Amino acid sequence: MIVALVVALQLGAAMPRSLVVRDAHQRVRVPIVASPDGPMLRPESLAGVMEMDLRRDAGEANKYTLNVWGTELHLEAGVPVVRIGDDVRPLAVAPRVQDGKLLVPLQLISDVFPGVVPNARWDADSAQLVLFAFASSRRSAGAPRAAVANDQPSRTSSPISARSDDTRLPPVPAKHYKRTVIVDAGHGGEDNGMTGPLGGGPRIYEKNITLAVSKKLGDALSARGVDVVYTRTTDTLIALDDRGRIANRANGNLFISVHVNAANPNWRDPRGSRGFETYFLSEARTEDARRVEQMENSAVRFEQPNDKLESGDPLSFILSDMQQNEHLRESSELADLIQRRLGKMHPGPSRGVKQAGFRVLVTAYMPAVLVEIGFGTNPAEAAYISDAAKQDAIAAAIAEAAMQYLDGYEGRVKSGTGKGPSR
Repeated sequence: MIVALVVALQLGAAMPRSLVVRDAHQRVRVPIVASPDGPMLRPESLAGVMEMDLRRDAGEANKYTLNVWGTELHLEAGVPVVRIGDDVRPLAVAPRVQDGKLLVPLQLISDVFPGVVPNARWDADSAQLVLFAFASSRRSAGAPRAAVANDQPSRTSSPISARSDDTRLPPVPAKHYKRTVIVDAGHGGEDNGMTGPLGGGPRIYEKNITLAVSKKLGDALSARGVDVVYTRTTDTLIALDDRGRIANRANGNLFISVHVNAANPNWRDPRGSRGFETYFLSEARTEDARRVEQMENSAVRFEQPNDKLESGDPLSFILSDMQQNEHLRESSELADLIQRRLGKMHPGPSRGVKQAGFRVLVTAYMPAVLVEIGFGTNPAEAAYISDAAKQDAIAAAIAEAAMQYLDGYEGRVKSGTGKGPSR
């Protein structure tokens, strides 16, 4: 309670006119309402930057439920506490009703949100709410939330352009306390990815292979009782950064991006290169890892300039670094399991677990891997990964690895010996 009061007094002394909410891409100002008790705000004013709604409890004139990204906060006008499940948190001042609208203390945002709301942190130095991903639907002012909430979360993504406007992102799936895996088909639309094979043969495009395998992977995971969210299910271009946002919005447990490898033309025998490899996000340590990193990140050239991460923005780097370091060990373990499973059925050699700075993994704040299922530049391997039956086998192997990882993680959590993807 003392901490809450101190925070409230600090905020109240400055009496700001607006609350600044920001992520690595932009800054939004939310109006503050001055009151005798200090700075307050209307919770619904946050609906433009967070997936949330506010409703008055049935039959209760002064009780309200605030739902933020699936987390329910129960408030009562005149009572200086907030309830989240069985947890009761003190508030510096009680919520109040003014002009028929509920007002909550700014301290609810600065002190309570960071502990219970996904993706939220309070930056005390700048007095700003920092989000690791803007998960709003970017509704226009006054647009009813039901237009979003009533969309059923089909396990497919709608066609999405490379723009980072979240109105084009899929609706947030309703959570049923099930495992959720994000399946990302690499490339798409005008971005064909790699084209092969070298030296002739049936022409393949990476975007088509990744989409086919991703759909089969999703089916394999669904058959195992897992909720699946796709970043794309059609031949459309999704911005690299938006793929991670889709994953965060869905509150996924894992992010798996499917790709097809291509040989460096300067290699001694580029046509003969083959095999499979799995990457997790970290600094590339080998020349070959840097080659693959550059190849897969080159898709950013198809995006609008304002869609790109601000590489010079320290906040972008810090937020990404904090989130990804949390999951680095888990991502490495998942990558190793995928390699082992693929090694039991794939005719190509295992090229091992590697690490590189893939943009598509940067914004996915959960254990995340990128799987190169084979070399499309190799005629035999191009034919292999184009075969529907072989695609089924590849998808099944990756799905089994994902299930093995999730089972192991849950076992570690129950025994208190490990840490993994937060829900």
